[in-house]
Amino acid sequence: MLQVLSISGTIFALIALGWVLVKRGVFDGKALDVLGAYVVTCALPALIFRAVSSRPVSDTFDSAYLLVLLATSLALFGAGYWLVRHMFGGSPIAATFGAMGMSCANSGFVGYPMLGLALPDMAEHALALNMSFENLVMIPLVLVLAEAEKARAGGNGTGIAPLIARRLATSPVILALFAGLAVAAIGLELPQVVTGPVNIVANSSAAVSLIVIGGGLAALTLRDLGALAWTITAAKLLVMPALAFALLHALAALGLTPQPAALGPALLVMTALPAMSIYPVLARRYGELTTPAAVLLLQTLVSFVTLTAVLALLGLPQIPAGG
Repeated sequence: MLQVLSISGTIFALIALGWVLVKRGVFDGKALDVLGAYVVTCALPALIFRAVSSRPVSDTFDSAYLLVLLATSLALFGAGYWLVRHMFGGSPIAATFGAMGMSCANSGFVGYPMLGLALPDMAEHALALNMSFENLVMIPLVLVLAEAEKARAGGNGTGIAPLIARRLATSPVILALFAGLAVAAIGLELPQVVTGPVNIVANSSAAVSLIVIGGGLAALTLRDLGALAWTITAAKLLVMPALAFALLHALAALGLTPQPAALGPALLVMTALPAMSIYPVLARRYGELTTPAAVLLLQTLVSFVTLTAVLALLGLPQIPAGG
């Protein structure tokens, strides 16, 4: 248990450091924006590129992993949309971002650093799978629903198809993913002058991203919490990993498992993460100001307990990384 607490404690200590730095005025919102932009445009793409280019192309598309991720994400998204719309009487926009809070995990800013401590050999592999899925499926789904509702309500939104196409074509993560796939497909041996800088930038991702998460939380408040925020939090941190666990076992009974085997526990950690950090930022663009921000703060605080429990239940520090 001490080993487990040392992993979750390390992650949340860095988050707390970011919170303290902002509260004491060392960093302000502009500094966090710069650090966040660095992670999104440089560090995470470098990680994705390194992860994808250094292994066979087939490893980037593990069918069992992606099938469970797809099923759990869409199931929670659909349930979240229905709950917010029909049980809480929310608008279609509120339902869209409630669903996002239940189904889109912070795999880059929290998941990768945590797996880097618990399952270091699987961290980059799982990150590549999650971030390609999130950027190709979940974020476009959120944008399609939000833009469709904005257009239906008579807003000045751009056409949905051009918006999604532009996002995918200019996303540093997507560009890094396809560049890495191209390098892996042709078996290109990259020179040290390329791999050296990529490694240095990629290795900076974990610490910077966690400090950014903590700094962002300093501006949020728990006073807007209500039944909806607690429902979204419980669904994301408890229901999603439980469903993923059940689906992994169902697929295993059919002879389909992630390869290597340690990808299974990595997937369970990824599904147990709080919502992605852009969740309240994206929601704000569509007029959802309070609930997403409060949800992100609540999920981050509660996840210290839930993620520690997940690590303990899985015994992750003792699982051989090669499966």
